[in-house]
Amino acid sequence: MTSAPVRVTALFLDIGGVVLTNGWDRTMRRQAAERFGLDLAELDERHSLFAGAFEDGKMSLDEYLARVVFHAGRPFTPDDFKAFMFAQSRPYPEMLDLVRALKARHRLKLVAVNNEGRELNEYRIRTFRLAELIDAFVSSCFIGSRKPAPEIYRAALDISQVPVAQVAYLDDREPLVEVARGLGMHGIHHTGYASTRAGLAALGLSMDA
Repeated sequence: MTSAPVRVTALFLDIGGVVLTNGWDRTMRRQAAERFGLDLAELDERHSLFAGAFEDGKMSLDEYLARVVFHAGRPFTPDDFKAFMFAQSRPYPEMLDLVRALKARHRLKLVAVNNEGRELNEYRIRTFRLAELIDAFVSSCFIGSRKPAPEIYRAALDISQVPVAQVAYLDDREPLVEVARGLGMHGIHHTGYASTRAGLAALGLSMDA
């Protein structure tokens, strides 16, 4: 006799690229360079040097900007630049509605596993009321570790107290999904609403009556 498939009881998900736009990615840095007259190559080079410390919570947003943008005199203020950064965040309403409906229908535990600097992370959680939907935020800035390190995924398992075989993991970057699969989670590479809904349904997380 074959054993029954394990029921998925928790959904671990990235935030940027899944339920919201990314917080501070290359496209946004290019837009910032155009808006504020910055050299994009220099901006990206400096970002690559300091992004890890910022996302791991070891450097504040002000400290990050002092190294990445305001190492030279600028005709604009840090508050001007931060306002631009925050304004880039947008919701994906269809995905938020799907996750909300799946949580209610299947009594899922929802855990965010994301890389983000503290100030951006807290702004996004507050602005889009994510704490009303997501049960725990295993964010890089909170625990000092970021994807693709397996440590952050294991921290999410420890915090949620859900067996790994009962977890579906959703991310818009395939290499990060591969890490989750390697740990025993059911990984879904998010490329769009329809394919993600189908992938979740294949795991028993259907919205059909």
